[in-house]
Amino acid sequence: MIREINGCLFADMVISGANNLCNNKKLVDDLNVFPVPDGDTGTNMSMTISSCVSDLQANRDKNVSEVAKILAYSTLRGARGNSGVILSQLMRGISRTFTDIQSATLMDFSNAFKKATETAYRAVMKPTEGTILTVARETSECLEKIAGDYDDILEAFEVVVKRANESLDNTPNLLPQLKQAGVVDSGGKGLVLILEGALSFLKTGEIIPLSETEVVSETPVERVDVEVDIKFAYCTEFIIEKSSKKADAFKFKTTIEHFGDSMVVIDDEEIIKVHIHTNNPDKVLCEALKLGSLINIKIENMKYQHSEIISKKENEPLKKYGFVAVCVGEGFREKFANYGIENIIQGGQTMNPSTDDILLAVDKINAENIIIFPNNKNIILSANQVKDLSEKNVIVMETRSIPEAFAAMMVFDEEMDVEDNISQMKEMIDAMSTCSVTKAVRDTVVDGLEIKLDNDMGIIDGKIKVVSDKGNVDALIESLKLMVNDETGVITVYAGEEVEEGILDELSDSISDMFPECDVEVTTGGQPVYSFVASVE
Repeated sequence: MIREINGCLFADMVISGANNLCNNKKLVDDLNVFPVPDGDTGTNMSMTISSCVSDLQANRDKNVSEVAKILAYSTLRGARGNSGVILSQLMRGISRTFTDIQSATLMDFSNAFKKATETAYRAVMKPTEGTILTVARETSECLEKIAGDYDDILEAFEVVVKRANESLDNTPNLLPQLKQAGVVDSGGKGLVLILEGALSFLKTGEIIPLSETEVVSETPVERVDVEVDIKFAYCTEFIIEKSSKKADAFKFKTTIEHFGDSMVVIDDEEIIKVHIHTNNPDKVLCEALKLGSLINIKIENMKYQHSEIISKKENEPLKKYGFVAVCVGEGFREKFANYGIENIIQGGQTMNPSTDDILLAVDKINAENIIIFPNNKNIILSANQVKDLSEKNVIVMETRSIPEAFAAMMVFDEEMDVEDNISQMKEMIDAMSTCSVTKAVRDTVVDGLEIKLDNDMGIIDGKIKVVSDKGNVDALIESLKLMVNDETGVITVYAGEEVEEGILDELSDSISDMFPECDVEVTTGGQPVYSFVASVE
């Protein structure tokens, strides 16, 4: 049981967290939806926190207060980018709470996380929810809530890191740009990686080693076209070495805030750290010189880099085919990616994307012919409207389920002409049957079937055919009995997010025993709403 963290343990926790972020910095960079210099979040955050590692290694014998002071000092001076500066402020808040203590209790950590979040929020001119700030705040709130319930710091940190991941997963619901790109916030991801690295050390007693190979994202992120959003072109960063301790950082801050946005100004004892997006870096620097000498000046033109990326994209050769698919569930996304479909719109039952959402996805594809898989009867109409709005040749395969799209892609041939491909894909879809299992939300009667609240229903090809009060597996089995015939060769079942993975092998064996002439695959779809989606071919 870990009741207190001394300076040595705290230093090793931070180093392990820093190494974990460094090993995954490319993965974090790939989450950025904005193709601008300020968007290298993983690189910026990893360089920020790595700036303190050598100092921590040399001072592991110090108490928690001294270690935290070194952490705050080094990260502030090494902070890069908006995310790096915010990270340094989190460390600064922790340092202020740990002042004059030898070792930290769980309650000390709770107070430190709270102070860290408050410090970071104050540092940002216009705090935005759905970012690293949100993940930090909700993590802090969790720790504050549970601090009195745990004696073991390790057990409490496991709960806190789980909450941090939940907060991260929710960021797309707070920022439309993230939802559009289908990613979580990159800064929040960086913070979670640090926390996971620290937790790993507490569990194992071993610092995560730096890896020679960086982890990268398996699914490329579709960048968001943000040219109209870049109102201030120059990402400007520097440090002011104060000529006097009386230098008025507040007056400086209120002066330059009129010159741009994304401003972070941090006043330390001897320096002032500045980050701002502006069209007038000369004016910002001129005001800064009134307070002292300038070091570590970095000015980058974000519009220029964005234009280069767009130009490169426009010069890519035109492909013959491109695809857009609507789905939700990590297992489904992975399978679409395996078919080469990377333009995924998050959506489905209860979360239908708009025509504009689909049009935006189509516009991003550099292809002569674009095939859309709506995968839900409620999305087909919206998808069909895209044909009249886009200048591209758009074909809507009126798929009513995700397995229908998979079946269509099985027979797709890149070398065939459009008409033959469409004909072959439709023929494959018509030859299959699909079902989904979900719970009833009210008492009702449909086609003579009496349905009670929370009954599990088997919906076959759009019609409720099975009602069960024995659970979702029973509803699935009874549905398959109605679907499978002498010509059936393949049964595929996709388990939803509520289904425990531990039952999948047993379920596969049961279905195989029941239908011995069929090839059976039971895998994870990860979809909400439906506990199972299945197809027979």
